[in-house]
Amino acid sequence: MWDVEIRGMASAHAIIAASIFMATVMPAVLVEKFSVYGTHLIWLYSVAGSVAVVNIAVFWLLGISPPTKKNTLSYKLSKLIRSCVYLLLSCLFFHTVIVLYGAPLLESALETFSLAVLLSTFTTLRCLCVLGPNVQAWIRVFSRDGAMSVWDTSLQITTGCSIVGAWLGAFPIPLDWDRPWQVWPVSCSLGATVGFLTGLLAAPLWIRWHRKQLTYKLK
Repeated sequence: MWDVEIRGMASAHAIIAASIFMATVMPAVLVEKFSVYGTHLIWLYSVAGSVAVVNIAVFWLLGISPPTKKNTLSYKLSKLIRSCVYLLLSCLFFHTVIVLYGAPLLESALETFSLAVLLSTFTTLRCLCVLGPNVQAWIRVFSRDGAMSVWDTSLQITTGCSIVGAWLGAFPIPLDWDRPWQVWPVSCSLGATVGFLTGLLAAPLWIRWHRKQLTYKLK
Protein backbone atom coordinates (compact mmCIF):
# COMPACT_ATOMS: atom_id res chain seq x y z
CA MET A 1 0.00 0.00 0.00
CA TRP A 2 2.82 2.38 0.85
CA ASP A 3 4.51 1.72 -2.50
CA VAL A 4 1.28 2.37 -4.39
CA GLU A 5 0.69 5.68 -2.59
CA ILE A 6 4.28 6.83 -3.03
CA ARG A 7 4.42 5.86 -6.70
CA GLY A 8 1.17 7.72 -7.31
CA MET A 9 2.53 10.80 -5.59
CA ALA A 10 5.84 10.63 -7.48
CA SER A 11 3.99 10.35 -10.79
CA ALA A 12 1.71 13.28 -9.94
CA HIS A 13 4.65 15.40 -8.85
CA ALA A 14 6.56 14.54 -12.04
CA ILE A 15 3.61 15.73 -14.15
CA ILE A 16 3.38 18.97 -12.17
CA ALA A 17 7.13 19.55 -12.51
CA ALA A 18 6.88 18.91 -16.26
CA SER A 19 4.17 21.56 -16.48
CA ILE A 20 6.65 24.15 -15.18
CA PHE A 21 9.11 23.11 -17.88
CA MET A 22 6.42 23.40 -20.56
CA ALA A 23 5.30 26.77 -19.19
CA THR A 24 8.87 27.99 -19.69
CA VAL A 25 9.33 26.51 -23.16
CA MET A 26 5.99 27.41 -24.78
CA PRO A 27 6.21 31.21 -24.32
CA ALA A 28 9.70 31.08 -25.83
CA VAL A 29 8.08 29.68 -28.98
CA LEU A 30 4.99 31.89 -29.01
CA VAL A 31 6.25 35.23 -27.62
CA GLU A 32 8.81 37.26 -29.51
CA LYS A 33 11.96 38.12 -27.53
CA PHE A 34 10.76 36.09 -24.58
CA SER A 35 13.11 35.54 -21.66
CA VAL A 36 12.62 34.58 -18.04
CA TYR A 37 14.31 37.85 -17.01
CA GLY A 38 13.23 40.31 -19.70
CA THR A 39 9.58 39.27 -19.87
CA HIS A 40 9.42 37.93 -16.36
CA LEU A 41 5.74 38.52 -15.65
CA ILE A 42 4.77 36.57 -18.76
CA TRP A 43 6.86 33.65 -17.52
CA LEU A 44 5.50 33.99 -13.98
CA TYR A 45 1.84 33.89 -15.01
CA SER A 46 2.56 31.14 -17.52
CA VAL A 47 4.01 29.00 -14.72
CA ALA A 48 1.24 29.90 -12.28
CA GLY A 49 -1.50 29.13 -14.80
CA SER A 50 0.09 25.88 -15.94
CA VAL A 51 0.68 24.63 -12.39
CA ALA A 52 -2.86 25.59 -11.40
CA VAL A 53 -4.51 23.73 -14.29
CA VAL A 54 -2.32 20.62 -13.91
CA ASN A 55 -2.75 20.53 -10.12
CA ILE A 56 -6.53 20.66 -10.40
CA ALA A 57 -6.59 18.03 -13.15
CA VAL A 58 -4.16 15.64 -11.45
CA PHE A 59 -5.82 15.74 -8.03
CA TRP A 60 -9.25 15.36 -9.60
CA LEU A 61 -8.17 12.35 -11.68
CA LEU A 62 -6.47 10.72 -8.69
CA GLY A 63 -9.52 11.33 -6.51
CA ILE A 64 -7.44 13.08 -3.85
CA SER A 65 -9.94 15.87 -3.30
CA PRO A 66 -12.16 15.43 -0.22
CA PRO A 67 -15.57 13.88 -0.93
CA THR A 68 -18.46 16.29 -1.14
CA LYS A 69 -21.18 15.99 1.48
CA LYS A 70 -23.83 16.92 -1.05
CA ASN A 71 -24.07 16.40 -4.78
CA THR A 72 -26.38 19.31 -5.46
CA LEU A 73 -25.33 21.96 -7.96
CA SER A 74 -25.82 24.76 -5.43
CA TYR A 75 -23.47 23.08 -2.93
CA LYS A 76 -20.78 22.50 -5.55
CA LEU A 77 -21.13 26.09 -6.75
CA SER A 78 -20.86 27.37 -3.16
CA LYS A 79 -17.72 25.27 -2.65
CA LEU A 80 -16.19 26.65 -5.85
CA ILE A 81 -16.96 30.24 -4.85
CA ARG A 82 -15.45 29.72 -1.38
CA SER A 83 -12.34 28.22 -2.95
CA CYS A 84 -11.94 31.24 -5.25
CA VAL A 85 -12.41 33.61 -2.29
CA TYR A 86 -9.79 31.72 -0.26
CA LEU A 87 -7.35 31.87 -3.16
CA LEU A 88 -7.89 35.61 -3.54
CA LEU A 89 -7.46 36.16 0.20
CA SER A 90 -4.26 34.12 0.02
CA CYS A 91 -2.91 36.40 -2.72
CA LEU A 92 -3.71 39.48 -0.61
CA PHE A 93 -2.15 37.85 2.45
CA PHE A 94 1.10 37.00 0.67
CA HIS A 95 1.16 40.49 -0.90
CA THR A 96 0.87 42.07 2.56
CA VAL A 97 3.56 39.82 4.03
CA ILE A 98 5.94 40.56 1.14
CA VAL A 99 5.43 44.30 1.61
CA LEU A 100 6.03 43.96 5.35
CA TYR A 101 9.29 42.17 4.56
CA GLY A 102 10.50 45.19 2.58
CA ALA A 103 8.94 45.16 -0.88
CA PRO A 104 7.84 48.58 -2.25
CA LEU A 105 4.32 49.48 -1.14
CA LEU A 106 3.19 51.32 -4.29
CA GLU A 107 6.10 51.10 -6.69
CA SER A 108 6.23 47.71 -8.43
CA ALA A 109 2.87 46.79 -6.87
CA LEU A 110 1.98 44.64 -9.89
CA GLU A 111 5.22 42.71 -9.59
CA THR A 112 4.68 42.18 -5.86
CA PHE A 113 1.12 40.96 -6.36
CA SER A 114 2.29 38.66 -9.17
CA LEU A 115 4.76 37.04 -6.78
CA ALA A 116 1.91 36.62 -4.30
CA VAL A 117 -0.15 34.90 -7.03
CA LEU A 118 2.73 32.51 -7.74
CA LEU A 119 3.15 31.66 -4.05
CA SER A 120 -0.58 31.12 -3.66
CA THR A 121 -0.52 28.75 -6.63
CA PHE A 122 2.32 26.73 -5.09
CA THR A 123 0.74 26.61 -1.63
CA THR A 124 -2.92 27.57 -1.18
CA LEU A 125 -4.19 26.08 -4.43
CA ARG A 126 -2.72 22.70 -3.52
CA CYS A 127 -4.41 22.92 -0.10
CA LEU A 128 -7.71 23.61 -1.83
CA CYS A 129 -7.20 20.64 -4.16
CA VAL A 130 -6.35 18.22 -1.34
CA LEU A 131 -8.35 19.55 1.61
CA GLY A 132 -11.00 21.76 0.04
CA PRO A 133 -12.04 25.15 1.50
CA ASN A 134 -11.84 23.78 5.05
CA VAL A 135 -9.84 26.05 7.35
CA GLN A 136 -9.98 23.54 10.22
CA ALA A 137 -8.36 20.89 8.03
CA TRP A 138 -5.65 23.36 6.97
CA ILE A 139 -4.88 24.19 10.60
CA ARG A 140 -4.73 20.49 11.42
CA VAL A 141 -2.35 19.67 8.56
CA PHE A 142 0.08 22.48 9.39
CA SER A 143 0.04 21.85 13.12
CA ARG A 144 2.56 19.51 14.71
CA ASP A 145 1.89 15.86 13.87
CA GLY A 146 -1.28 16.92 12.08
CA ALA A 147 -0.79 15.01 8.82
CA MET A 148 -3.26 12.16 8.31
CA SER A 149 -2.12 10.99 4.85
CA VAL A 150 0.87 11.05 2.56
CA TRP A 151 -0.75 13.94 0.69
CA ASP A 152 -0.97 15.97 3.89
CA THR A 153 2.75 15.43 4.39
CA SER A 154 3.35 16.42 0.77
CA LEU A 155 1.47 19.68 1.41
CA GLN A 156 3.68 20.42 4.40
CA ILE A 157 6.89 19.83 2.45
CA THR A 158 6.00 21.64 -0.79
CA THR A 159 4.51 24.62 1.03
CA GLY A 160 7.52 24.99 3.30
CA CYS A 161 10.00 24.62 0.44
CA SER A 162 8.17 27.19 -1.71
CA ILE A 163 8.08 29.84 1.02
CA VAL A 164 11.70 29.24 2.08
CA GLY A 165 12.78 29.36 -1.57
CA ALA A 166 11.11 32.74 -2.08
CA TRP A 167 12.69 34.03 1.12
CA LEU A 168 16.17 32.86 0.12
CA GLY A 169 15.66 34.39 -3.32
CA ALA A 170 15.44 37.85 -1.77
CA PHE A 171 19.00 37.76 -0.41
CA PRO A 172 20.82 38.66 -3.67
CA ILE A 173 18.55 41.63 -4.48
CA PRO A 174 20.38 44.34 -2.44
CA LEU A 175 23.84 43.19 -3.58
CA ASP A 176 25.59 45.56 -5.98
CA TRP A 177 26.03 43.05 -8.80
CA ASP A 178 23.75 44.74 -11.35
CA ARG A 179 22.46 41.47 -12.79
CA PRO A 180 19.11 41.15 -14.63
CA TRP A 181 17.90 38.46 -12.22
CA GLN A 182 18.25 40.94 -9.32
CA VAL A 183 15.34 43.02 -10.64
CA TRP A 184 12.29 42.69 -8.38
CA PRO A 185 10.84 40.06 -8.07
CA VAL A 186 12.83 37.79 -10.41
CA SER A 187 15.08 36.12 -7.84
CA CYS A 188 12.20 35.61 -5.39
CA SER A 189 9.90 34.00 -7.96
CA LEU A 190 12.76 31.85 -9.25
CA GLY A 191 13.58 30.90 -5.66
CA ALA A 192 9.95 29.99 -4.98
CA THR A 193 9.83 27.89 -8.15
CA VAL A 194 13.06 26.08 -7.34
CA GLY A 195 11.80 25.54 -3.79
CA PHE A 196 8.51 24.15 -5.10
CA LEU A 197 10.32 21.78 -7.46
CA THR A 198 12.57 20.72 -4.59
CA GLY A 199 9.50 19.99 -2.48
CA LEU A 200 7.94 17.94 -5.28
CA LEU A 201 11.08 15.82 -5.45
CA ALA A 202 11.70 15.64 -1.70
CA ALA A 203 8.17 14.74 -0.58
CA PRO A 204 7.94 11.16 -1.94
CA LEU A 205 11.59 10.51 -1.06
CA TRP A 206 11.13 11.75 2.52
CA ILE A 207 7.91 9.77 2.99
CA ARG A 208 9.51 6.60 1.63
CA TRP A 209 12.56 7.05 3.85
CA HIS A 210 10.46 7.65 6.99
CA ARG A 211 7.55 5.33 6.19
CA LYS A 212 8.25 3.16 9.22
CA GLN A 213 7.91 6.16 11.54
CA LEU A 214 4.73 7.47 9.91
CA THR A 215 1.67 6.10 11.67
CA TYR A 216 -1.24 7.88 10.03
CA LYS A 217 -3.86 5.95 8.10
CA LEU A 218 -3.70 6.07 4.35
CA LYS A 219 -6.66 7.47 2.53
